[in-house]
Amino acid sequence: MRHDQRRTLQRHSVQRRTVILLGSAQLLSGIGTGATVSIGSLLAVDLSGSSAWAGSVSTVMTLAAALSALPLASLADRRGRLAGLVTGLAAALAGVAGIVVSVVSGSFLLLLLGTAGVGVGTASNLQARFAAVDLADDEHRGRSLSAVVWAITIGAVAGPNLIQPGAVVGQAVGLPPIAGPFIISAAGLVLACVLLLAGLRPDPLLFARQLAAAGQQPATKQPTGQQQASQPPAVTPRRGALARGLRAARSSPSAILALAAVVGAHAVMVGVMSVTPLHLQELVAGPGAAAHAGHMASGDVLVIIGFTISLHIAGMFALSPVMGWLTDKAGRKQTVVIGFALLVAAVAVAGAGQRSTTAVAVGLVLLGLGWSAATVAGSTLLAESVRQEERVMVQGVSDMLMGAAGAVGGASSGVILSWAGYPGLNLAGGAVAGVVLAAAVMALLPGRAGGHAGRVSGTAGGRSLAD
Repeated sequence: MRHDQRRTLQRHSVQRRTVILLGSAQLLSGIGTGATVSIGSLLAVDLSGSSAWAGSVSTVMTLAAALSALPLASLADRRGRLAGLVTGLAAALAGVAGIVVSVVSGSFLLLLLGTAGVGVGTASNLQARFAAVDLADDEHRGRSLSAVVWAITIGAVAGPNLIQPGAVVGQAVGLPPIAGPFIISAAGLVLACVLLLAGLRPDPLLFARQLAAAGQQPATKQPTGQQQASQPPAVTPRRGALARGLRAARSSPSAILALAAVVGAHAVMVGVMSVTPLHLQELVAGPGAAAHAGHMASGDVLVIIGFTISLHIAGMFALSPVMGWLTDKAGRKQTVVIGFALLVAAVAVAGAGQRSTTAVAVGLVLLGLGWSAATVAGSTLLAESVRQEERVMVQGVSDMLMGAAGAVGGASSGVILSWAGYPGLNLAGGAVAGVVLAAAVMALLPGRAGGHAGRVSGTAGGRSLAD
């Protein structure tokens, strides 16, 4: 008994340290991606010589994140979370260096290659949220995950504000001013890698597997219809990662709902958010303003757009600890329902109030809050809905599909906007959100599998209610 108690205390200690380290690393590494998103479009136009390539940086970042999610998950599955996280951050560091060289050399191709590296870092940052729950108890799993998500807020806010101080740094080291912010980003990425390499020991995933082999992992109810292996395999297959992840997800109704929640929320959020600046520009400056480059410099337009997007980002990340607390207290599936109800309300407010900048801003705040609730709750539910030895690959599939959904949502939003207008775009988003909302409500109905799933027991050692 004393040995078990010592192991439990050790697990709690490692878990607390892991969450702090991951959050700190997210704060530092997030600055790198934030700078690329905010300055990348300017560099793309400057180096390509055409405004038609303005969206190329965000597109390449999104696709790189989606395509690298599964390989990074496979690496983590084989060698632990540390290997996956540091590899992604190292790719981002190489990408930031490539972007600096592209500015100096004037190479647009090198800019895109560097951006792809930063996208791999984005995938690594996404997977950090799952590392935060490898050792977590059921009653704290949502809060642990949301704490790491919240840390992204600093990078997301700091990145767009690095232009001026970065210009000073760039001039100080003899680089073009616009390259300066990426020097700061590189420093943040280096510090994040050093922090993880020095502090993420023992590796949370490998330690969790050791505890599982000894029968001392955090108490979790096994998914219905599945048998937990007495000891997870020491080496998992290197091939067929996508098939393995999808097969494991299909075996659990809760995992399917969790995937639908994460992917659906991201598609709706990106689809509406990506073209809202264009809608606000036309709303404030008048129809056809987007076709005139001179109007894009209008102070009033930029202030309104910047303020609205800032509120949206705050909705996405600033209250994620609240969403984590709600996930643990109200339940995983219940919080998914709340998240998609907020998404439906968001598109209703923004679409119906399309002529009001205030209504659009309120809609985007609700959009961010809905995304936060659905992503935190969905990711938490996913982490406990499949067997431990399959968990990492399912999480990789989730991030891959999430990135793909964002790319599709962003690419299709412009087409829908031109065809059906801003109300039509919000209606399309509402249709997607409504389908997932209905599925989540159905999962909570009495008499269905997992109908009361998602509420954690109020006693210590409460069971996960995954299926």
